[in-house]
Amino acid sequence: MQQESTRLLQAGKTIAFVPTMGYLHEGHLALMREGRKHGDVLVISIFVNPTQFGPAEDLQAYPRDLDRDVSLAESVGVDIVFAPEPEAMYEKAYQTYVDLEVLSGYLCGPSRPSHFRGVASVVTKLFNIVKPHIAIFGEKDYQQLTIIRRMVQDLNFDIRIIGVPIVREPDGLAMSSRNTYLSEDERHSALSLFQSLKQAEESVAKGTRDAKQLIHAASELILSSPHTKIDYVSVCDPETLEDVDRVEGPTLMALAVWVGKTRLIDNVILKP
Repeated sequence: MQQESTRLLQAGKTIAFVPTMGYLHEGHLALMREGRKHGDVLVISIFVNPTQFGPAEDLQAYPRDLDRDVSLAESVGVDIVFAPEPEAMYEKAYQTYVDLEVLSGYLCGPSRPSHFRGVASVVTKLFNIVKPHIAIFGEKDYQQLTIIRRMVQDLNFDIRIIGVPIVREPDGLAMSSRNTYLSEDERHSALSLFQSLKQAEESVAKGTRDAKQLIHAASELILSSPHTKIDYVSVCDPETLEDVDRVEGPTLMALAVWVGKTRLIDNVILKP
């Protein structure tokens, strides 16, 4: 992959890159279509990264279907699929990680303490292997996108990061590979995430500014559905991810909710 990227760069080609963990859905394909607009060559990676999973998380159960993924990638004009084995990415003596001191402590950080260290490290490795000019990430993983942008700035990567809006099912559920874990009843309960965000948007449009009020209303709506357990509901600054008391400008409302045994995330930018 490094040799091919060097060849492309020497030929004057612009490389656009979409890192994924595979089991592709329409949300991933939207990222690839965006990448197709920006690069002469579109590369995606498919790698279920072990270092971003905690000990009790779903690394072994995470859905995989490489043949299907390659077929879907071809359908939207991907030129190269980079699908390394874990042993190729992490040798036995591997010991180097990228850790963000502040941003990784908010939102998903407390319940997934090593997650963003794994994300930042593998993305750094992928950037060094693929050597892209542009990399595309989804806004559903808003904290991840914020962390990647900060990392790129802090470590002087010469890479433009593009965020792509959340792609949703017709009923509003944010597309996620983990949606396949949901039973029919749980799938219905999962709609409470999107409904709570829409409710917050409507409240802010009507003049509500108090963050605690918005969080309380969202929590009540989510917990009124069966199978739900809240990890967090946060109203925070979209750049620093620090909690805010009031919605005075564009403000991130982000949430993580267990629906049965599946942890789902979603978010919206509230605009007064």
